[in-house]
Amino acid sequence: MLSQQEISDRFEIQDLLYHYADIIDRKAADELRDVFTADAHIDYSAFDGSVGDLDTTIDFLKQALPAFPNSQHLNANIQIKVNGDTGEGRVMCFNPMEMDMGEGKTHVFMLGLWYVDKYVRTEQGWRIKERAEVKSWKFNTPDFMTF
Repeated sequence: MLSQQEISDRFEIQDLLYHYADIIDRKAADELRDVFTADAHIDYSAFDGSVGDLDTTIDFLKQALPAFPNSQHLNANIQIKVNGDTGEGRVMCFNPMEMDMGEGKTHVFMLGLWYVDKYVRTEQGWRIKERAEVKSWKFNTPDFMTF
């Protein structure tokens, strides 16, 4: 049986995960400072993205996200385990994206992935300390994308 504190913690972490997805889809990368710890390690290499600290991730996203005028990071099957002030999670993400191909043309493709996370409670609330993407599948990706 879950304690009221653990239920509350899990809901707070779930809200954090939804906030992350919203930030990415709004292309507001600087707001990730409200989601990750200052010393976070983020690994987006499953789809040829950056690996590194929060600043590296924000810089990468500021360069990469404008190529995708529309996207949705839809989270499901959220599995969270909390142990005091730390936690772990595995989160399914269904990610349809529209890519700007130039000359007014776009290309829609989809990615399926898992986020594997470690969370920590801070004075500002729960934050993601570690995040790694794990590729599940891809559909209709442009030929020049190697992932």
